[in-house]
Amino acid sequence: MSAYGTDAARGPGPFGRARDWLDERGKVAWIIAMILGFAIFWPVGLAILAYMIWSKRMFGCSNRSPARRFHAASTGNSAFDAYREETLKRLEDEHREFVDFLTKLREAKDKAEFDQFMNQRGDRPQS
Repeated sequence: MSAYGTDAARGPGPFGRARDWLDERGKVAWIIAMILGFAIFWPVGLAILAYMIWSKRMFGCSNRSPARRFHAASTGNSAFDAYREETLKRLEDEHREFVDFLTKLREAKDKAEFDQFMNQRGDRPQS
């Protein structure tokens, strides 16, 4: 038995597979699913819309890959499975930290450029 339980070995489940399938096809697939949800039963469409907004699929960058966990079948070696899960979690955490660092770096660069613009704007003689 794995240290992380048996759910990780089974995979993402039907909703996770549907989400991954829609993500592979892009934002248009999500919009079509939402429209079909409204046409079939309006609370389903509303739930899909809320999920799209909450998960930033509606307004997010179209080429980003969602935060998916890699779920591999158990090898039968519980020590290796635990090591693999631990390593994957560590790599995902490092990736998330790196993306956060890049975001802060971009924000700092944007702020510096804006401050430079405002300083140059203030130096101009007013007419």
